[in-house]
Amino acid sequence: MSRSTQELLGYHCRLQDKLQEQEGSLAAEGRHSLASAADHMKVVPSLLLSVLLAQVWLVPGLAPSPQSPETPAPQNQTSRVVQAPREEEEDEQEASEEKASEEEKAWLMASRQQLAKETSNFGFSLLRKISMRHDGNMVFSPFGMSLAMTGLMLGATGPTETQIKRGLHLQALKPTKPGLLPSLFKGLRETLSRNLELGLTQGSFAFIHKDFDVKETFFNLSKRYFDTECVPMNFRNASQAKRLMNHYINKETRGKIPKLFDEINPETKLILVDYILFKGKWLTPFDPVFTEVDTFHLDKYKTIKVPMMYGAGKFASTFDKNFRCHVLKLPYQGNATMLVVLMEKMGDHLALEDYLTTDLVETWLRNMKTRNMEVFFPKFKLDQKYEMHELLRQMGIRRIFSPFADLSELSATGRNLQVSRVLQRTVIEVDERGTEAVAGILSEITAYSMPPVIKVDRPFHFMIYEETSGMLLFLGRVVNPTLL
Repeated sequence: MSRSTQELLGYHCRLQDKLQEQEGSLAAEGRHSLASAADHMKVVPSLLLSVLLAQVWLVPGLAPSPQSPETPAPQNQTSRVVQAPREEEEDEQEASEEKASEEEKAWLMASRQQLAKETSNFGFSLLRKISMRHDGNMVFSPFGMSLAMTGLMLGATGPTETQIKRGLHLQALKPTKPGLLPSLFKGLRETLSRNLELGLTQGSFAFIHKDFDVKETFFNLSKRYFDTECVPMNFRNASQAKRLMNHYINKETRGKIPKLFDEINPETKLILVDYILFKGKWLTPFDPVFTEVDTFHLDKYKTIKVPMMYGAGKFASTFDKNFRCHVLKLPYQGNATMLVVLMEKMGDHLALEDYLTTDLVETWLRNMKTRNMEVFFPKFKLDQKYEMHELLRQMGIRRIFSPFADLSELSATGRNLQVSRVLQRTVIEVDERGTEAVAGILSEITAYSMPPVIKVDRPFHFMIYEETSGMLLFLGRVVNPTLL
């Protein structure tokens, strides 16, 4: 570890010792010092990012054509004779670079599509694992979970790394070159973050015990590819560590997640946290004037009252005769879409989860037809937190959570380290708000025929995709819209 990094970690640890002396509460001066330290932590790695960013998009196996050495032309009439061949060489070089660029774009597109497909299938597998423990509301981000584990994979090697890759369904991603996965995820992260209309906030922290020696390369690569903030903690003082980590998460999520940690194990060496916030704006918003309290069927015997939104206009949908379910497409601004899957028969929603795959979803999308419809859709807000390490163990990612973990790329003492916890908290809110209501939305309904009606008044599943990449951002199930 470089001297500058050691000084930075030393400074951060001294700050925590100062806070420990003031255990009763965070005084105003302590909060100011914490904020200053957090800002300082962000400045140093970001300088490294700007240096390394240029190499991200180099395609494995595709190198730029070497530049021909330029020979200065003599200052006489023969310079005109020499210039013509040089112009031809430059034209050939430009053509070669354009060809390489087109091949690079095609390769990147194919790789991203494959990444999106495999991440979606990982999400469906994870849904089934969560469903075995929870039969109520659920929501999580397959994209965020894959980001977090791929970031942790930078510190893993050998069977530990292989297990993570297999568990994330990414072992089939080809060509498998060093740095391929981080580069692809980095490109997707940057694309999504530039899309301000999407309204997606994603980030990650690696909270590391202050006496644990982390390799400089892991710091640099984590920041380069995933913008991960590595923050030293004194886990021996569990109450202080909990307060500090909650402060970091609360600040980064702008108060949306004020308390992520309830308790901390003093023996912890590393905690990896991934957070996702999403507040989508409908491309065609629901008019609040038409929202009314209506009946939602929890099961065959129980009902509740929920605020039900109403929309009329052109919607894309399909009906799957094999699974007897309606699939409705509700587009967001920012080129994202919510797919709502509503079983025809009450109580069948859990059985559908065994069959969810990207191939099935693609079949639904191909069979979509746009037509005038009436849609009734409940307002809901979900705020879910999962201890993902137990679920990941069930999916075959075991070694990294055991004494057999090999994290030697993270630390020189990596063979004596295991990951303690992996948490994910996801917040999603669905209501009428978005852009201003579109005038004349009802005018497209044909006056002489009754439009089809889809009324989402019983348990349903939803998926939120970013359409350009095909990446599954969120996957969830709503059993009771009135519960978080």
